[in-house]
Amino acid sequence: MSKQLGKRIVRFIFGLKKSLGRGHRELITASSVAVCILLVRSIGLFQSLELATLDQLFRLRPYEPPAERITIVTIDEASLRQVGSWPIPDDAIAQLLQKLNAHNPRAIGLDIYRDLPVEPGYENLVKAYKSMPNLIGIEQLANNKNARVLPPPVLNQLDQVGFNNVLYDPDGKIRRSLLYWHIDNQAHESFALKLALVYLKSYGITAQTAANNSEYLQLGQAVFTRFQANDGAYVGADARGYQILSNFPKPSCPNLSASCSYRQVSMRDVLADRVPKEWFSERIVLIGSTAPSLQDFVFVPQSSRLMGTAQPIAGIELQAHFINELIAAALEGRPLLKVWPKLWEYLWIFGWSYLGATAAWRIRHPTKISISILLFCLLLTLCTYVAFLSGWWIPLIPSLLTFGSSAIWITYYLASMQEELKRSKEFLHQVINTIPDPIFVKNEQHQWIVLNEAYCRLIGYPNQLLIEKSDYEFFPKHEADVFRQQDEKVFQTQQPQESEEEFTDAYGSTHLIATKRSFHKDAAGNYFLVGVIRDITQRKQMEDQLKRTAAELYRSNNELKRKEDHLRFLAYHDPLTGLSNRKFFTEKLLESLYWAQDNNLLLGLLFIDLDGFKQVNDTLGHEIGDRLLVTVGQRLSNCLRGSDTVSRLGGDEFTVILRAIPNVQVAAKVAEKILGTITEPIVLDGYTTKVSASIGISIYPLNSRDSESLIKQADTAMYRAKNLGKNRYEFA
Repeated sequence: MSKQLGKRIVRFIFGLKKSLGRGHRELITASSVAVCILLVRSIGLFQSLELATLDQLFRLRPYEPPAERITIVTIDEASLRQVGSWPIPDDAIAQLLQKLNAHNPRAIGLDIYRDLPVEPGYENLVKAYKSMPNLIGIEQLANNKNARVLPPPVLNQLDQVGFNNVLYDPDGKIRRSLLYWHIDNQAHESFALKLALVYLKSYGITAQTAANNSEYLQLGQAVFTRFQANDGAYVGADARGYQILSNFPKPSCPNLSASCSYRQVSMRDVLADRVPKEWFSERIVLIGSTAPSLQDFVFVPQSSRLMGTAQPIAGIELQAHFINELIAAALEGRPLLKVWPKLWEYLWIFGWSYLGATAAWRIRHPTKISISILLFCLLLTLCTYVAFLSGWWIPLIPSLLTFGSSAIWITYYLASMQEELKRSKEFLHQVINTIPDPIFVKNEQHQWIVLNEAYCRLIGYPNQLLIEKSDYEFFPKHEADVFRQQDEKVFQTQQPQESEEEFTDAYGSTHLIATKRSFHKDAAGNYFLVGVIRDITQRKQMEDQLKRTAAELYRSNNELKRKEDHLRFLAYHDPLTGLSNRKFFTEKLLESLYWAQDNNLLLGLLFIDLDGFKQVNDTLGHEIGDRLLVTVGQRLSNCLRGSDTVSRLGGDEFTVILRAIPNVQVAAKVAEKILGTITEPIVLDGYTTKVSASIGISIYPLNSRDSESLIKQADTAMYRAKNLGKNRYEFA
């Protein structure tokens, strides 16, 4: 779905470029950047980074007070040593359950697999099971029955079992919880949900379907939105079962290696009656392992560390997080972690992209732009953080990238505009100083940027005083108003305008002039106005002279440009195929080698010689042979990337420069693609011809670091391919 939306947006952007003018450059830039970022995001390249950012949001959130409703009975190393064996005998488990039940807890969760008897004491454990309707055991579900861990049989018959499966993200962390899972059309509830429902029953809260969406679970005032495969930063995640994004609390102490969120007591202390009754009464009591030797530990968002080793938490504490999240949401309205619909996310990312482009375009100062980017990035991060505290996970990394990329793109464009404007001013100054008529050039701010000497003499002010000033600083207001009106008309219509005007010079003399204004744009898109002033008495004469001068300049410029383009093309291209020639290939190879060296990348050189071309040439004639070479050249160009360079060295010899390849196998894949393309039949004047190719491949810097050696090695490898049977490739 995201790919189809991306294609529609791309088509929309191309339509904008044709229909919108320069005033919409920020919109076009923002749209282009946003589309690129969204396409990259849709294939999952930002997923790890966005999940890591989410982890930091969890770490930065305020500390929350301990959840008093849950007490964890830990099976630590000391408890294991006291019992003396693992698994713990059923008699010890039964004794532990009876002591806990005597303190009237609302629910007891046994997070230990007890599918098989562990003598002695199995009968006692069965009696304990039957006497505790608030006890919930565990099972592990799997579609493969051999991978399942069965629940305690008695608890299963009493429907007092929940599964404790957890969902791991690609980085090994747990950020989602599973509430329901259907296997063989039978619904199973999670361990956490089972215990939460037992606890909430005393408040009259049961599992209901949400009023606004019958597919969602509602507990009290909380509606649990079902996780989808592409929610938030996820791309194609496993969304089977009823999953939710978990809004993990931040422990009340910063060290996750010790428990801070929930009260913990050891099994040994419970059996020895060293624990106050009020720690269990009217609470949820969870029994689970924290012993390092049992290795029941997982990683959650708060496990991340900017520095140092990530700290896991015990599996029983993870279940406590899940249980408390359900209860706190139902009773207290604690925010659940939600995501925006994809359309909202796209609009949010585009909005920041447009803001970056607009800010850079309006500010136009590199230092101020850098400061603005930093401030806006801090603002975006703060907005994301505040939204996160309210339970909303909104995209931060794509928004930062689109904002920064748009601002940088516009900044680069502005720099190129300034450089081109400088060159344009220098060129215009040289041209207009050769003309005796007074001439001025203004920018869009109606400031003089280029003046010839005749203009300065006419109004009586020096050039240095006039540059980057406006008419209002030197002429009476009523005259300056007329000049501004005429200038604005040219900028708006982009059409030449001629008008009769009056102006007062520096000596107080009033002149009647005819001014012809024209609109111009340089290669970078800078707009400026060129004005030519003439005396009314010599109007016709000056008009003809300026027309001839302008026409001659225009013709000469076009003629020179045409000749220059033609000569450049002949110098660097093969006249038959239109591909780059040997000269261009040599220069391009040297340039590519330097670039690969600077960027520490591989470069591939393919030397291609056609098999069977001479037979076609001798049999069907040189004209057919030439057309065959043209077709082969077109096929080579069509099967390569835009950054690759294909050249014809002469005869039936071609070369291909592969820039920035990640590994040698890429060059081999390109060679295979070329072989497959060339061997396809070619029909010329009713004759079906078929040729193949022998390809030699050399790799920089694996084979050599200089161009001559790379060429020789590729050439040698090509001849080896030809000797080994043709229609193949060989590496140097």
